Amino acid sequence: MTALELAQQLKARFNDLIADPVEFRGEATVKIRDAERIAEVCACAKNDLGFDYLVDLSSVDNYGDDPRFTVVYELYGYGHRCHLRLKTDVSEEKYELPTVTAVWRAANWHEREIYDMMGLRFRGHPDLRRILMWEGYPYFPLRKDFPLSGKPSELPEAACTRPAPLQGGPFVTVDGGKDSTVREPRARLPEN
Repeated sequence: MTALELAQQLKARFNDLIADPVEFRGEATVKIRDAERIAEVCACAKNDLGFDYLVDLSSVDNYGDDPRFTVVYELYGYGHRCHLRLKTDVSEEKYELPTVTAVWRAANWHEREIYDMMGLRFRGHPDLRRILMWEGYPYFPLRKDFPLSGKPSELPEAACTRPAPLQGGPFVTVDGGKDSTVREPRARLPEN
């Protein structure tokens, strides 16, 4: 069975809740029109269609569009070796959808990261708290309206008390150079 055939089975089960599947390079993508039912769709994909592995769960900030956010579930089935991508949209006003941790325990960390970096909440999550930033940090660094140079913090002696300049740092490449060692130095010497 192919990924597209499995996606069509999911579409047949949920009818108008799911848009027509799209296939690209052997992977099928389906759009779930109502984010409130994502856990139900995921449970069906796992239990009835054999997508037993949550490869990744990520989010996209469609800044300037409505709905603003898209949450993407990358699934894989070890039995049939097919990939399935589920997408659902979440508005900026609502910024919440149900957790899928009851379907895949691995969703726990992914949902926490999305909460921490994008500010989307997962209703029913067993431990929804920040995973990378400290508790009380008021911003969401992966949103497109977050400045590249960061924002100043009022916390003394924190690593990010001043905005970082856009140039420099050990992971910024330089133009030219005969090889990658010159273009991508592992450390920057202070310029005089």
